[in-house]
Amino acid sequence: MPSTVQKMGETGTDWRVLDGVTTAWFDAPSLTEGAALAGRIVELSAEIVVDLRATGIRVRLDSDEHAEAVSTAARELGLPANPGALQALSVVLESTDPPVVTPFWQRALDYAPGQDGSLVDPVRRDPALLIRQSIERRPLRNRIHLDVVRPPAGVEQAGLGEAFGAYGLCHADPDGNEVDLVPGDALSERTETSDWHAVFSAVACYRATSPTQQRDLTVAAAALADDAGFPLLVDLRPGLVILDSGKDQWVDDAHGLDLDFTDLAAHLQTAARDLGATADHGLPRFVQLFFDAADVAAVRAFWVAALGYTPDRRDWNSDINDPRRLNPELVFQEIDTSETERRRQRNRLHVELAVPSDLAQARLATTVAAGGRLLDESEGRWRVADPEGNELVVVSGP
Repeated sequence: MPSTVQKMGETGTDWRVLDGVTTAWFDAPSLTEGAALAGRIVELSAEIVVDLRATGIRVRLDSDEHAEAVSTAARELGLPANPGALQALSVVLESTDPPVVTPFWQRALDYAPGQDGSLVDPVRRDPALLIRQSIERRPLRNRIHLDVVRPPAGVEQAGLGEAFGAYGLCHADPDGNEVDLVPGDALSERTETSDWHAVFSAVACYRATSPTQQRDLTVAAAALADDAGFPLLVDLRPGLVILDSGKDQWVDDAHGLDLDFTDLAAHLQTAARDLGATADHGLPRFVQLFFDAADVAAVRAFWVAALGYTPDRRDWNSDINDPRRLNPELVFQEIDTSETERRRQRNRLHVELAVPSDLAQARLATTVAAGGRLLDESEGRWRVADPEGNELVVVSGP
């Protein structure tokens, strides 16, 4: 059943409900043109969540109150809505004793309790982690784990105990679900980039004291990035502007552009400080999903199609990413094929993908055509296995 937001008439057709959140995507030809809409949105309400990208802008509302005003502003700026771009990816962890594993993940991610057993980033970055009850005991290691990168002080503060593994970064919760908790570093030794952290992405988080300051920093950052030809990620949260390169995109061979990202970072830092914004060095953070696979090419191809992702431009790299850089990166590595029982066991982690209700059947068809096997279905939910049994649950919003 389409949501009431979809039935609101010309304006309402811009919006869909994903995971209970009223959401829209508006195409924009540049960061600067998207920033014009972002500036008008923060003047409506400081609580609206905005993700500005070089190709458009995602807007998430806590209620439908401002939907019409945002759509009107977008139309006046010539930015069309594109509901087909919408999706929301979450990580689901199944446990026989959720209260035992929840504190581990809350510390690892620096998340806060949400609704229905979920853990969410207090500043509404993705992905959410849903912890659900299971009666099925699965004692062997998952074939999926999380990588979390935080500043060194944040890693220490998490207090997960002594790490193990080849790189000395791995931690396991009481059920054996694993996370590589990686300490980031300064972006460079230059004082002009001291606000920036390299947490796989290059990230600087700025506290803003007013909507005007937030708007002005967004507009300035968009102009600087457009001038440099760099597809900067700009996330707006209440009292906060997050500037982000995207994973590895500050590295020359990853972005493939004729620029030194540290120069752009220095200009962005100067602009932020000139506007009176203050860097919050505890907030930079990066999360990605890591898959072990016997046939990396086949499993990777499935997830590219199922999620609408694109492969990393570097031939040696197995990463795939959301072309709009809104949902988490996926990485693939070969598993030891002698680990037969581990490869047969269901993971305790799976991926849940929420898509608009009017697009769910098309997404399911794409997923099955890419080599997925439909395991079961219920109203608005389809559980699909990839070629090696890793599970994707497609959820139809709302």
